[in-house]
Amino acid sequence: MKLLPVFILTSVLLVSCTVPNPPQPVLPIPSERQRAWHNLEYYAFIHFNMNTFTGKEWGMGDEDPLLFYPTELDARQWARIVHDAGMKGIIITAKHHDGFCLWPSQYTEHSVKNSLWKEGKGDVIRELADACNEFGIKMGIYYSPWDRNHPDYGQPEYITYMRNQLKELLIQYGDLFEIWFDGANGGSGYYGGAYEERRVDKKKYYDWPNTIDLVRKLQPSAVIFSDAGPDVRWVGNEQGFAYETTWSPMMRDSVYPGMESYDKKYAAGDEMGTHWVPAEADVSIRPGWYYHPEEDDQVKSLSQLRDIYYHSIGRNSALLINFPVDRRGIIHEKDEEQILKLAESIRNDFANNLTSLATVSASNEIGKGFEANNTVDGNPETFWATQDGISSAELTFEFPHPIFINMIDVREFIPLGQRVRSFIMEIETPMGKRTLHSGTTIGARRILRFDEVEVTRLHLQITDAKESVVLREVGIYGRDE
Repeated sequence: MKLLPVFILTSVLLVSCTVPNPPQPVLPIPSERQRAWHNLEYYAFIHFNMNTFTGKEWGMGDEDPLLFYPTELDARQWARIVHDAGMKGIIITAKHHDGFCLWPSQYTEHSVKNSLWKEGKGDVIRELADACNEFGIKMGIYYSPWDRNHPDYGQPEYITYMRNQLKELLIQYGDLFEIWFDGANGGSGYYGGAYEERRVDKKKYYDWPNTIDLVRKLQPSAVIFSDAGPDVRWVGNEQGFAYETTWSPMMRDSVYPGMESYDKKYAAGDEMGTHWVPAEADVSIRPGWYYHPEEDDQVKSLSQLRDIYYHSIGRNSALLINFPVDRRGIIHEKDEEQILKLAESIRNDFANNLTSLATVSASNEIGKGFEANNTVDGNPETFWATQDGISSAELTFEFPHPIFINMIDVREFIPLGQRVRSFIMEIETPMGKRTLHSGTTIGARRILRFDEVEVTRLHLQITDAKESVVLREVGIYGRDE
């Protein structure tokens, strides 16, 4: 037997042990702060402010601070309910359009320091921050750029005031996960007694680049929400629904908070977008954002809440559900009842992942470290990937006996970009093979629900992607009987 030279044997061993390189990212990709935000998926809005006590949705700015008087304010109750509902955070309306501040701001008299609540010594934001820390959930701040109370609104001096208040919020209350800037701004208001209309250039007036820099400096881990981001964008409606085709990239440079026709042009994202600005779907559990006692019998049903959940999180969006805290200062019992019903329902939906029964194979894969089995290993850092240039491929899940399924959950590995343009889900049943669903985007998460069906094999065909296919996880839910 002729022996190979040592250097040849060494080369062969090195080649055989070489782990292939992962695919190159398809730009744009999420930042570290955006990746952390994607992992939250589901969190709460709290609309509680002067409007709670006046019965309005948008206050004029001339309200007497003495009107703010919650009798049983309990931020721990808010945090407990949010925690028990499976939500990961709370965003609070620190200042709405009327300018009333839920913290004792040193820059205005229009705040809790001039209310009867706790004899003017209270701080709602502090109480919420402490409650969030206790229950292990994150806190975010809603701050309206519009201020219908302040006499300088519309003038350069107001921007200094706005940034001074933002500094108070960004410095005093610990780490924040999201800063939420409303796109509604400019119009009629009290404005220190002027009672007039004040319009601003929404694109230029707030000097957004420097305001964003301020947030970055003081809360580097927080994402910034507005119509255009820069980190998270509005989904374009207040029904809590994302779109059948939802891209995380978007063309951001021409977009600004409050622009006209944003929802028609930009809300669904853009396959060719230049920036990673994923969608956030916001919706209230009641018709209004603020509490109105006449809406106590109009809390969304479990069926409505389930549809919202699956048409937001299940369509590559985060979900922000609003609780209109009542005049006592607590989340109403009916709101609590419904959101906890939703939590139980969602837990039951995801109770039985049948992929542990399946043999998984792929029509193409890079090789070691990027195999098809990575989609069922429960590790968010592993993924299945096809070879360069392979933009269509198939995963097959074969079961040892027929099972009954009603939901499929698919996730791309988004640190390498959003790639999938279209996919088909096919199943093999005792009655033959048929298409279960044809879809477009996947992104961070795509959840498909359908009437229960008996299957022996399931085929996930990625029919078109921007580059090679990269999937992080597939879940198949139902019963094994």
